[in-house]
Amino acid sequence: MTKIKLCGMKRHCDIDYANELMPDYIGFVFAPKSKRYVTFDEAKKLRLQLNNGITPVGVFVDETQKNIEILVKQNIISVIQLHGSEDNEYIKKLRTKVDCPIIKAFHIESEYDIREAEKSEADFIMLDSGGGTGKAFKHSLIGKLDRDFFLAGGLDSENVYDAILTYQPYAVDASSSLETDGAKDKKKMAAFVEAVRYGKDENR
Repeated sequence: MTKIKLCGMKRHCDIDYANELMPDYIGFVFAPKSKRYVTFDEAKKLRLQLNNGITPVGVFVDETQKNIEILVKQNIISVIQLHGSEDNEYIKKLRTKVDCPIIKAFHIESEYDIREAEKSEADFIMLDSGGGTGKAFKHSLIGKLDRDFFLAGGLDSENVYDAILTYQPYAVDASSSLETDGAKDKKKMAAFVEAVRYGKDENR
């Protein structure tokens, strides 16, 4: 079954919601310019509250490898997600310091971006519209990818099931579509998880 990542957790109630829904992954955003930014200390407290059956992912934009290493070794995160200009050399060097999966996100605007994503040294690639806008890129660009990928950008409870059927991603990722007035909404989170697991009403 397609795995689920709910990103942008920043409040204790967000973790409570996640613990009830049991997605495969949740994301902590460590990019200071993001409205979903959390500090290391805030993430540490949230991590202690998180059900051990859920994998915490750290989302970074051109972060120092030392800071990422600290978060991994303190068991605050178990997966690294890179959203900046990090290249294959960066990933190779990071692997010498930490032993955990690495996701590299790519802003998809053309078929060229898909081909570049395929070349990544990361364990997984994430195909995204970029910038946390909640808008989708042209999914038809995906074509046939010969590797596991996370699909992100503009996914919600209304369209995620069709995206899964058509493109068969390893995992789907949502954040802004799970919010109301900039905060995670339990009902929207639950609807998204249910749509991934059980499909649309007419398909149950």
